[in-house]
Amino acid sequence: MLTIICESPRNLQARQGARPERSAGDVLLRVKRVGVCGTDLHIFTGNQPYLAYPRVMGHELSGVVEAADADSGLQAGDPVYVMPYLSCGRCVACRQGKTNCCVRIEVLGVHRDGAMAEYITVPRGFVHKAEGISLDQAAMLEFLAIGAHAVRRGDVAAGQRVLVVGAGPIGLAAMIFARLRGGQVTAIDGRRDRLDFALQHVGISSAVPLGDGDEAELARLTDGEFFDVVFDATGNAQAMERGFRFVAHGGRYVLVSIVQGDIRFSDPEFHKREATLLSSRNATTEDFDTVIAAMRSGQVPDAALATHRMALAEVPTAFAGLLDPAAGVIKAIVEC
Repeated sequence: MLTIICESPRNLQARQGARPERSAGDVLLRVKRVGVCGTDLHIFTGNQPYLAYPRVMGHELSGVVEAADADSGLQAGDPVYVMPYLSCGRCVACRQGKTNCCVRIEVLGVHRDGAMAEYITVPRGFVHKAEGISLDQAAMLEFLAIGAHAVRRGDVAAGQRVLVVGAGPIGLAAMIFARLRGGQVTAIDGRRDRLDFALQHVGISSAVPLGDGDEAELARLTDGEFFDVVFDATGNAQAMERGFRFVAHGGRYVLVSIVQGDIRFSDPEFHKREATLLSSRNATTEDFDTVIAAMRSGQVPDAALATHRMALAEVPTAFAGLLDPAAGVIKAIVEC
């Protein structure tokens, strides 16, 4: 089979090798679609804190069952999606149902080799039938579920003013599900094209370009009170620190993105607001179910989100082009 390996930063190689052998309890999948995530871009550029090279990237995937145990409930030919967060089921987090932050978590494409290959084996418990959605939609579930999880962490309620900082795929996902909860969503980003996308396809209330006067505009939009819930989806430490200023008194701040190093904030400002600071990592089965239900009811603009495509064999030469802002990439899908 063909496999694409990231040998080191900015070094992708195509390799031919044997199909993986399926063990009892595992499912052998023929990979059909792989969504390219910000995590993959960070792996490619050498800016992913939880990774060792070489690595096969890819954790947003859909496929077709090739072989499974007779009692698995799966049959050859079944279209499926994969929960890529392989949790232990035993640790302090898993015992609370928080499998997304399992102590011993292994994420496909990060801690172990992922889906940029023609075949992959995955433990049965993390393979689910893709019923009522397409293979393209199934490959986009994961990043949308991260947004849905963040919105659930932020406990967005109808009528609340919501700010999403960063209008990349994860930020757009947070906008989609905050809006579906009835939030009045504003986005801020340095790229006008992404703000225009959010206005046109997600239906947010307002968009503010990053730059001179942006804080004054955010204040104007909220009568000087700022936002009940703020989400950071930038992956930028300065943006994450600045975002504390946009949280209303009594509000919540959800850090969806992650950076290497420390984040600092003014303790007096934090305390006088009695603000709540939350991290949001990965997603759970509940969040995937939320996304699937929204997809089935036509509430997710998935066709618009899938802006770019490439074949698996094209990845070594075409992948770097996804980093070019001029390409206008929202979500690229690799077809296997």
